[in-house]
Amino acid sequence: MKDMLPHLLGSDVDVRVVPAVGLKLVKADAGQIEQVMMNMAINARDAMPNGGKLTLETANVTLSEEGVGRHPELKSGDYVLLAVTDTGTGMSAEVKQRVFEPFFTTKGVGKGTGLGLATCHGIVKQSGGHINVYSEPGKGTTFKVYLPQLEQRRESPSKQPAPSDLPRGTETILLVEDDPALREMASMLLQRLGYSVLAAANGMNALSLVEQRGKESIDLLFTDVVMPQMDGRKLSDRVRALHPETKVLFASAYTENAIVHQGVLDPGVSLLQKPFTPSALAHKVRELLGAGGT
Repeated sequence: MKDMLPHLLGSDVDVRVVPAVGLKLVKADAGQIEQVMMNMAINARDAMPNGGKLTLETANVTLSEEGVGRHPELKSGDYVLLAVTDTGTGMSAEVKQRVFEPFFTTKGVGKGTGLGLATCHGIVKQSGGHINVYSEPGKGTTFKVYLPQLEQRRESPSKQPAPSDLPRGTETILLVEDDPALREMASMLLQRLGYSVLAAANGMNALSLVEQRGKESIDLLFTDVVMPQMDGRKLSDRVRALHPETKVLFASAYTENAIVHQGVLDPGVSLLQKPFTPSALAHKVRELLGAGGT
């Protein structure tokens, strides 16, 4: 579909396809999966009336029990991921809750049936998979489709190590996350690993904490990319202007390829994909801070 999509979507939509090397097989109807991709691409085009960027990518992923905790209908195991990301108008929380309902549409009369994404949801479920959506108003949208790999590993995915087995440290971390549940989970884990944690719900609160500390160092800024008022990139620029030595770790439900394609972040930045496991967070933090931990 790579050559067909640009003609379908128009010249004002910049389409980038990022296929994974060594992608595993799935058991699904090829025609139906094409329909899923078509519906999501058209939905993305309609969300970008003045043009924009569309990124389609695939990946082999393994989801642990911790990684699927916020999606009870999604089981741990090996999956093939299809992610479709646009730079469109985004969605409110209310729209996200209803986006897969049949006949629900935000488009004008005669411009949509409300069946496109509902059809995607039905096809993915029929294929034994799962589809979810990440979006913020004005910040674009990512749809992620998880399809079970045809050959699952015989052994069950290994359980994540207990916090006592994870790399630890004593540095100071500024944690910025607008989702209260994620902020609390990450803060609790990092504190249990020995770090001093300053937690903030948004960029402005984070800058206030930095100013209160004066010249006291902040070893790591761990921030969400997409936030209201001030995004993670602008926040990191402000923090590093005051503390050039501060390391930066971004977190996002949007894929790295999509974020770089959209110009939100530069290539080569440190990015932790949501949802992340305690083990992934602990190792990434230690990797950025160096070998000084335990």
